[in-house]
Amino acid sequence: MSGAPGAIDAGLLGLLVLVAAGAGIGGGVLAGLLGVGGGIVIVPALYLALQATGLASGATMQVAVATSLATIIFTAVSSGLAHHRRGAVDLALLRRWSPWVVLGVLAGSWLGAAADGRAMVAVFAVVAGIVALNMLVGRGDPRPVPRAAPPAAWAATGVAAGGISAMMGIGGGTVCVPILSWLGYDIRRAVGTSAALGLVIGLPATLVYVWAGWDAGGRPPLSLGYVSLPGVAVITPFTMAFARVGARIAHAIPMRALRVCFGLFLGLTAARMAWDLIAPA
Repeated sequence: MSGAPGAIDAGLLGLLVLVAAGAGIGGGVLAGLLGVGGGIVIVPALYLALQATGLASGATMQVAVATSLATIIFTAVSSGLAHHRRGAVDLALLRRWSPWVVLGVLAGSWLGAAADGRAMVAVFAVVAGIVALNMLVGRGDPRPVPRAAPPAAWAATGVAAGGISAMMGIGGGTVCVPILSWLGYDIRRAVGTSAALGLVIGLPATLVYVWAGWDAGGRPPLSLGYVSLPGVAVITPFTMAFARVGARIAHAIPMRALRVCFGLFLGLTAARMAWDLIAPA
């Protein structure tokens, strides 16, 4: 198949499959619980697994990000439907925000495909750390009617959310949930709407990473562009199944507990990725 590396190492594939299964379970629960698409788990898990196998190259972060985005296409459907059944997806907001998010996704995907891998790790760590701090110390005060925002603000935040998500390999909740929470949306409604946005982010971003990585070197076996097909095949069933579990938990626990869970997990993830940048080789 054109665009796919030819050599296959059975031991390497076995390790990646094991890591992918664990990431799929954790990512699925968090996708439903926090509306993050699962990428906040899947990206660092795949990145660190590739580092451990010795296949690390300039394309390592691109492979982790692209593979995560491909799984988010399916996770967003499962998680979004689960939240929609509980009335937690704001369809009017989706229609207003989606065109700007897609614009940001296209720009962020091309930038991510061309960027240095360490720069992408740095973006991931910094953004995750800022969002974690906001979720831990912010009040997230829901309002009967959320704050009004001008069209320019929706455009700017949509482009930013889409661009950052495409570079980080996440479904959008990492950026969108804090924005909507600050505007006064109920945290569960913010999570549900962000979960549905995962499809808007995942599909175009995956196509760009496939195209951009079609002939790139340094990819693991059985990759389509920058997307690892074994990774997608293993992760997707777990994320789809466990996203429904996460959505049930999100609607059963207090809102403050949900914000703390979100913030703590992002903080730990940011710290781990930052350590990988500063640790001696």
